[in-house]
Amino acid sequence: MRALAAAFFLAALASAPAVAQSSADLAADAAISADFAQDGNVTYFSQSWLVDTMNRRTSESIRDVPRVYYDYYVVPQGQNRLEARLSLYRRYGGDRDVIKPLLWLLNRNDLENLSPGDTLVVPTHFGLDFRAYAPFPRYYPGARDIGKVVILDKNVQAWGAYENGELARWGIINTGVESARTPSGRFNVNWQQEYRVSTLSPGYGSSAPDAELWEMYWVMNLHEQRGIHMHQYALPTSGPASHGCIRMLEPDAQWLYNWVDTWEVENQRDPISSVGARIKEQGTMVLIIGEDISEPPQPFLHREQYPVIRMVNLPPDPYQVPPGTDQQRAFDRLAGRR
Repeated sequence: MRALAAAFFLAALASAPAVAQSSADLAADAAISADFAQDGNVTYFSQSWLVDTMNRRTSESIRDVPRVYYDYYVVPQGQNRLEARLSLYRRYGGDRDVIKPLLWLLNRNDLENLSPGDTLVVPTHFGLDFRAYAPFPRYYPGARDIGKVVILDKNVQAWGAYENGELARWGIINTGVESARTPSGRFNVNWQQEYRVSTLSPGYGSSAPDAELWEMYWVMNLHEQRGIHMHQYALPTSGPASHGCIRMLEPDAQWLYNWVDTWEVENQRDPISSVGARIKEQGTMVLIIGEDISEPPQPFLHREQYPVIRMVNLPPDPYQVPPGTDQQRAFDRLAGRR
């Protein structure tokens, strides 16, 4: 896990052959992000554990997804940690594979260290379409005439995808630490690669069989000059952790990679760079909004009688979000928006 901690300072990236993530890679990822894996005091989300919950769909349209409300669960006194977990599972139906990952995602912590008196936020219903638990509005009126829009909220540390104004999917993220904040603004997906390696990896450029590389999958570029991407990587539960990029869990990054559209470039000399080329059409719009935080996110407002999910405040008009790059500013001028 030391490599994961060091990877928080990820900066310059180098391309590697674009290959699909193999079964061996998935197994390695599952091992790296094993349940309750620790690096000092940092706990990571187990990406393999959360796949079924995050991919669960029970309805084609968001209009058919049930509404969910929340309550508090206080761990009873006189229980050890094992008893605390078992009593929690029994209280909400007994299916650990359904209860544990959802509570982990909603509370942004694992259940391994529950102690008497600890409080969790629990939903009124488990096992629903994952969109039922989203901190994003189900509909985005300002984007109903836009085919695809991705929202990245730094305050809640979550992302949402809208298709013609209807929520298609959401998930959790890690954005940049205080010394390397993720920029805010309006961006577009430029290019994408299934696999990239950091030039800061201890083993970068080495042919040694045990050379340590920091690898990312499902990479989607948003800022060509700064090298800001959305990509799969280890996610700590402690909030912002990257060097400016947007870290995502494996099922989210893979889904989004296959969902977004990239730019159209004319006379391109490099497979990913636009240097010396002309951008004909921009890719899927991405809005990075919300206040930067340095502590773990607080996804719920804790009222005395019940918790309320902290909803993301979407901008009424996506084009009111200031452009985040020169590329956006140039296209705004062409469209008469600036």
